[in-house]
Amino acid sequence: MEEIIAQLQAGLKGIWKYRWCAVIVTWLVATAGWLKVYTLPNDYQTSARVFVDTQSILKPLLSGMTTVPNLEQQVNIMSRQLLTRPNIDRVIRMVDLDITLKTPRDREEKIEELIKKIRIGGTGTMDIYSISYSDHSPRLVRDVVQSLLTIFVEGSFKGKKGESEKAVQFIDDQIRAYEDKLMAAENSVKEFKLKNNFLLPRQGVDYGAQLLMASDALNNARLELVEAEQARNAINAQISGDEPILGAEPNPATIDNPEMDSRINALNKSLDALLLQYTEAHPDIISTRRLIALLEERKVQEAKTRGTPSDPGKNFSPMLQQLKVALTEADARVASIKARVAEMQARHDSLLEQSKAVPEVESQLAQLNRDYQINKDNYEKLIGRREAAKLSGDLSTTTEMMSFKIIDPPTVPLRPVGPNRPLLYSAVLAAAVLAGAASALLISQVRPTYLSPAELREATGLRVLGAVAMNWTEAELKKRRRGQIGFGAGLACLFVSYGGVMAMALLPS
Repeated sequence: MEEIIAQLQAGLKGIWKYRWCAVIVTWLVATAGWLKVYTLPNDYQTSARVFVDTQSILKPLLSGMTTVPNLEQQVNIMSRQLLTRPNIDRVIRMVDLDITLKTPRDREEKIEELIKKIRIGGTGTMDIYSISYSDHSPRLVRDVVQSLLTIFVEGSFKGKKGESEKAVQFIDDQIRAYEDKLMAAENSVKEFKLKNNFLLPRQGVDYGAQLLMASDALNNARLELVEAEQARNAINAQISGDEPILGAEPNPATIDNPEMDSRINALNKSLDALLLQYTEAHPDIISTRRLIALLEERKVQEAKTRGTPSDPGKNFSPMLQQLKVALTEADARVASIKARVAEMQARHDSLLEQSKAVPEVESQLAQLNRDYQINKDNYEKLIGRREAAKLSGDLSTTTEMMSFKIIDPPTVPLRPVGPNRPLLYSAVLAAAVLAGAASALLISQVRPTYLSPAELREATGLRVLGAVAMNWTEAELKKRRRGQIGFGAGLACLFVSYGGVMAMALLPS
């Protein structure tokens, strides 16, 4: 610790010995530094604050009809995109800075400079955004902030409008594509229906129901044919003049009548086929049993009337003529019913044959209808989405959805915000004092002197025999006092000069 104190004392003595060098260096450094700080250009700064009102009454009113844009996110993204190169280049053109830019390199350097100096801040809760910029020209900073404010307000609507137009254009392209698909599906369904018209269901009746209806119509026609034949046979029996057999009622099974037996057998076969398909309560079964009973009764009646002696003049009676006319009509009716039965039988057989292809046709028709319905649903959805997109675009670009209120407009600053000259003047003074002390210390080290016998003994390692004391004369004492006064005056002038430059820095410009 004593060695450190001794070194400090030796250093201070060396500085004091060359104090005039220290004062001169301090004055030179301080003067040069103060002049440099004084010539630094003023730095002006201005800012603007804008409030973005996104709480519109239209949002809750139209939320169920269309997609309501996220205005907070839109403004936040726009504020972040404000410092992009295209926007800064636009600012340069708006404030006429491009006049002084001669090369592309100059333009790039100016863009980089503006990006570094422009500051954008905002609060997510209050939707208040601030834009600030600093430069040497007060009018330029005002113009730059005003240009950025204009781009910020205009860009918030323009970007969303362009997105909405692109969305509507995309939906229009999809609608045209689905129109073509829908027309192709409609033509496919139409051609398929024309090609398979007889196999398709009609008015809600499927092919199985058509086959059942044809079978019922065929059975009814057959029954009607049997009835017509029975009526014709009855007329024949009256014409032939057969008389009923008197006595006990004969058994129909024991009566020999080939024509009646063949008809009864045919009806019994038809009854067996119907019993395999239906119950006893079915109308066809009931009508068939009734017809069999009528034929058996007719068979018994013919057996009773057989063998009755004929009348010799019956061929010339008016009754016989009427019966012959009725017989002719009955034959014609039987023939027409037979033709109808044959036609219905042919239709029934055709339907039965075509029924094998019905499932495949119905499956193909269902597939075509499904494709058509899918295209139709997508087409209708796209129509609705297009209207919603148009409404959303109009909603996002209207000034009623988002309004800008400029709280603090940009102004021309009257006082500079930099540089901080008082601080710089103080730093220059401190640096000058340190430079003067360092220079005096350096000279003392280059030209060392021993201020005490102890220093000489430590430096040489030799024993000091004695020391010669300095005897100051009166003239030397006066000279020494004048030097001390001059040194003090030099330091005093230095600090007075420091006070002057500080006063100049603190006074309003």
